[in-house]
Amino acid sequence: MFQHYENIIIITPILSDEQAKETAKEYENYIIQKKGNIVHQEHWGLKKLAYSIQKKQSGCFHLFEFLLNSDLVSDLELKLRQDERILRFLTVKLNKYGIEYAEKRRQRLFKKNEEL
Repeated sequence: MFQHYENIIIITPILSDEQAKETAKEYENYIIQKKGNIVHQEHWGLKKLAYSIQKKQSGCFHLFEFLLNSDLVSDLELKLRQDERILRFLTVKLNKYGIEYAEKRRQRLFKKNEEL
């Protein structure tokens, strides 16, 4: 059964912005390969971390919102754990309120981009 998830990954700052985007693209392709559906994604770029992770003070953040079979989420997380380019990740299953909030957030971003 497909569930709605949100995943944030922190990619090591050693990589260039282009390499970080390629890393995120690999995980996008992985979700699609597993018959998942990418609802939305954002590349937030390089941000300063609140505390150091593996002696790194910053990381490149990427957000995925996707639909995936609940049995396959553990496979995705295992792949993320094994990838040395990923400093941290967080996967959250969204309930109906989380989905509503994510939709409102996307609409605000869309309106903000239209104004620019």
